[in-house]
Amino acid sequence: MGGVTRISVMLVCLLAGVVFPTRAEDPYLYFTWNITYGTLAPAVVPQQVILINGEFPGPNINSTSNNNVVINVFNNLDEPFLFHWAGIQQRKNSWQDGVAGTNCPIQPGTNLTYKFQVKDQIGSYFYYPSLGMHRAAGGFGGLRINSRLLIPVPYADPEDDYTLLAGDWYTKSHSTLAKLLDSGRALGRPQALLINGQNAKGDGTDQPLFTMLPGKTYKYRLCNVGLKNSVNFRFQNHQMKLVELEGSHTVQNVYDSLDVHLGQCFGVLVTADQEPKDYYIVVSSRFTKTTLTGKGIIRYVNGKGPAAPEILEASVGWAWSLNQFRSFRWNLTASAARPNPQGSYHYGQINITRTLKFVNTVSRDNGKLRYAINGVSHVDSETPLKLAEYFGIGDKFFKYDTIPDEPPANLGTAVTLAPNVIKFTYRTFIEIIFENQEKSIQSYNLNGYSFFAVAIEPGTWTPEKRKNYNLLDAVSRHTIQVFPKSWAAIMLTFDNVGMWNLRSEIAENRYLGQQLYISVPTPEGSLRDEYNIPENALLCGAVVGLPKPAPYW
Repeated sequence: MGGVTRISVMLVCLLAGVVFPTRAEDPYLYFTWNITYGTLAPAVVPQQVILINGEFPGPNINSTSNNNVVINVFNNLDEPFLFHWAGIQQRKNSWQDGVAGTNCPIQPGTNLTYKFQVKDQIGSYFYYPSLGMHRAAGGFGGLRINSRLLIPVPYADPEDDYTLLAGDWYTKSHSTLAKLLDSGRALGRPQALLINGQNAKGDGTDQPLFTMLPGKTYKYRLCNVGLKNSVNFRFQNHQMKLVELEGSHTVQNVYDSLDVHLGQCFGVLVTADQEPKDYYIVVSSRFTKTTLTGKGIIRYVNGKGPAAPEILEASVGWAWSLNQFRSFRWNLTASAARPNPQGSYHYGQINITRTLKFVNTVSRDNGKLRYAINGVSHVDSETPLKLAEYFGIGDKFFKYDTIPDEPPANLGTAVTLAPNVIKFTYRTFIEIIFENQEKSIQSYNLNGYSFFAVAIEPGTWTPEKRKNYNLLDAVSRHTIQVFPKSWAAIMLTFDNVGMWNLRSEIAENRYLGQQLYISVPTPEGSLRDEYNIPENALLCGAVVGLPKPAPYW
């Protein structure tokens, strides 16, 4: 513009009466949730459950990319409470993540308003209560993010969009389960497997979970909200076309059944192309000595006849599941939350800055059960880690890089109990290896990010294994399963400032220490990198009464 400044041009235009268009703020969705206990019998036995506005499961959040979600949560329980929004990246905003390391809990008889934006995301997710063993009592619900109208999705609009929240279920109360773990004992086997909080009896009295018009195609969002087991989803006499996985459009392969591991959500299309009558949705536990099965009814509109008792059995063993994982591919030509194709991000061409290898272990020293990562079993502090760090007193509660990037050579079953925090430099591209030397399957979730799941293989990882990585079209997602005596590799850029939880999705393991936090600090203390602490943020522990740090600009 030569010697003319942008400000002087604006002044001239303003004096001339030119109106500058302003960017309209993205739409807001408002919710008020009352959290209460109730007595239901989802697995025959009457028990205490957690209700949201009287509902179990809780209400679906139906949002669109970039919507602002505002939820006023009233805690009417007799203990502290928090919600976590699994898979929502909370860009620059770990203040709203809702886990013990970032947030003070909502005390009984009080409320907290969450406000977050589903920024640059699409896909299928769920929310749940994150403290203690609350998730064992319910309090979870579906959270979908639809694509904006201006961005086409790679399939025709379905006739309707349904959410299936399935998972194993204990008939003991959440407080009883927590006491079991506190005493150093394991949870044992769950007693049931529920689909949307229920299980069809199959005696002709069941009401349908969903209805379908003959010839129409429906989208189903399949989520494993359980505590212990991977599950297998299948639709009686119907096939599923996988179209989305944890916020990524996928290559559209067709499956008779799908393994969905703890914390994962898949989006599938199902066409009502069979004889008009009732059919079962079937979910069964995987890799367990005793198979749990849950069923629900889908009913053709104006159909006649009950669901047939014959049900397709799930495959046996984890080799089949591993091969299914390898069939999942990123749709390189589809656009997700932004107009540019997913495949325009060439993650395989980025140089790795740092490699970390995490090995999960279990300890039974002195008859007390604990789980660890690289020999450290995480314990929460009274002051959330994020708040301690923000107020400049983090060194009183934790040390960065508690564990080394490589596990100790003599890593055994002994564990150290401590807050487990790792610091990553902003915008570094990092490779993480998860190695599972146990005999049971593992499932990990990373908050604040999605990563590229580039490999899962049997055995132990060595640098030579990188030649087997999928560096072209691995799916970008936020969970990864690790099969027994196997390893998994993920890659991602840590470009989201905040304090982020990496955890085992197995409730017992997480509760007893198999988790850690990743601190990604802002290099400049700028609003460009991180939002200021919310005005309504709850304070607790050692930060109560401390002067608030200067806001970012």
